[in-house]
Amino acid sequence: MTRNQKVEEISNRLNINYIYAHSVADRVTGDNYIEDARRLVIDKPKPFVKWVGGKRQLLKQFRDLKLYPPEKFNPKINRYFEPFVGGGAVFFDLLPRQAFLSDLNSELVVTYNVIKNDVESLIKSLKKYKYDKDFYLEIRAKNPDKLSDLEIASRFIYLNRTCFNGMYRVNSKGGFNVPFGAYTNPMICDEVNLRRVSESLKGVEIKNQDYKEIIKNAKKGDFIYFDPPYYPVSKTASFTSYTKDAFLDKEQIKLRDTFLELHKRGCLVMLSNSDTPFINKIYGEIEKFGIKIKKVDAGRAINSKSSGRGKIKEVLVINY
Repeated sequence: MTRNQKVEEISNRLNINYIYAHSVADRVTGDNYIEDARRLVIDKPKPFVKWVGGKRQLLKQFRDLKLYPPEKFNPKINRYFEPFVGGGAVFFDLLPRQAFLSDLNSELVVTYNVIKNDVESLIKSLKKYKYDKDFYLEIRAKNPDKLSDLEIASRFIYLNRTCFNGMYRVNSKGGFNVPFGAYTNPMICDEVNLRRVSESLKGVEIKNQDYKEIIKNAKKGDFIYFDPPYYPVSKTASFTSYTKDAFLDKEQIKLRDTFLELHKRGCLVMLSNSDTPFINKIYGEIEKFGIKIKKVDAGRAINSKSSGRGKIKEVLVINY
């Protein structure tokens, strides 16, 4: 059996993407390699935060529709870039050998790097936190500018795990303002997964920078996934502010132009956004270059009333 046949069998038998299957194939040998691979998949790290709009729920649909990952991406020699990393669902699904992650949320980036470099101290810190509304409000009120990186990371994870619906929202001054969430017994410190995440981040570059900076060195064959702040579906739909800076028409058009520039470089590019007339229009303008606009079903999980939740369409833009 050739190595490529082994990768294909692992991918098909275990229902995992072929990029991750390459990594798994490198770690299993002998006649029982499928069972060894199965154990690796079971122990795979997953996103360490709940993330509104996270792509974890959509990855199987992407694969079933053959929209992801791009078949031409060679994980042995090419690199993966995720400029709006958020919860990192796509990164943790692929676990590519060479990855460059970035985000404008400085507290999130600090948290990634603390997990990467000092996970045991983080676990120790998180075990001191308790699920209590008064305690939550006390932690929420702290100014992250006056905290150490370790304190920022533990506060970030604690607030994410105990706030309403895992939302991340800040006010005009950049202060986190999501209310306390009602849960039965939230897991504040998932130490097993945090250690797995830490291991998966070794060698990964994670920076607090604008998307245009991280993709400067992207070259032909590299895979870039954009999951920017979504364009609001209505004038009242912009209920969250991911950072204190807006990401509206002008910013979305600049990102569209960046998508086209990367396409012309020979990069493999995928982008998610809301299914709105504006988003369809601006990406429709570059379809003549071979860009494709696909529609996928996504869950709406934000509404405080269950009747307001359900399936909606999202746009997936690809150039491969």
